[in-house]
Amino acid sequence: MQITTLIENRESTTKPGLTSEWGLSLHVGFNNHSILFDTGASGAFVDNAEHLSVKVDAVGVAVLSHHHFDHGGGLERFFEVNSHAKVYLADAPDGECYVKIMGFLKKYIGLDRAIMDDHRERFEIVGKPTEILPSVFIFPNIIDTHPMPLGNKQLHVKTDGKLSNDDFSHEIVMAIKESGKLVIFTGCSHNGILNMIDTVAKEFEGFPIKAVIGGFHFVASPPFNHMAEKRKDVENIGKSILNRLVEMTYTGHCTGKKAFNILKSVMGDQIKDMRTGSSFDI
Repeated sequence: MQITTLIENRESTTKPGLTSEWGLSLHVGFNNHSILFDTGASGAFVDNAEHLSVKVDAVGVAVLSHHHFDHGGGLERFFEVNSHAKVYLADAPDGECYVKIMGFLKKYIGLDRAIMDDHRERFEIVGKPTEILPSVFIFPNIIDTHPMPLGNKQLHVKTDGKLSNDDFSHEIVMAIKESGKLVIFTGCSHNGILNMIDTVAKEFEGFPIKAVIGGFHFVASPPFNHMAEKRKDVENIGKSILNRLVEMTYTGHCTGKKAFNILKSVMGDQIKDMRTGSSFDI
């Protein structure tokens, strides 16, 4: 299995000519399948893919982790390039997604509804665990045993003109089963990375976890590098991931540099960061 980071917050240090932006898009090559996980905030992921020799027109299925623009903002460009792949996602929230900054600045951060209306036939809404390809699964309805990230407090849903806290029922987690082990993909882990891992582990009891890949949403005010969580809480999450016998963790985007450094101090060589253009085999 090969994972390529088509776009992420940080610039590549080794591959010039790539665009970075606040967002995430991953390409997964698995058993001759081409899978797109999120599309970043714009169509720039397609240009990066060309530089990285990833054929977006050959993608067989796409998955959107949740209904935020920094993960689905590239949908229009994707549809221009790819004429056939279905896009799997959870049902939309009951309202419009907003971020509220410093208590009063409000900004819409949801998906472009017009694109979704214009391409209805391309979307597959999932409400239960679904195998979208052989050994490739997506899970909505994430369990809530552990606390959600504190950074979620700024994220809301606007319904009938009123803002309420987003419960992130529109978030999914993807898992791939290969050689008796699991690889877990998250977009932002708004439901909490431990809850995401445990949701998959519950479905595949006894299967070891080869890798966890994605953002953990420890930032307080994207795209700034403020950390919402307390240091001790991040350390405990890192220890809890290790206690689940996760062999390797790759993280970036909304995890944030400060939180990553704390996780690194706990997890050592069992965690690596991602940036635009990075590619790794699992």
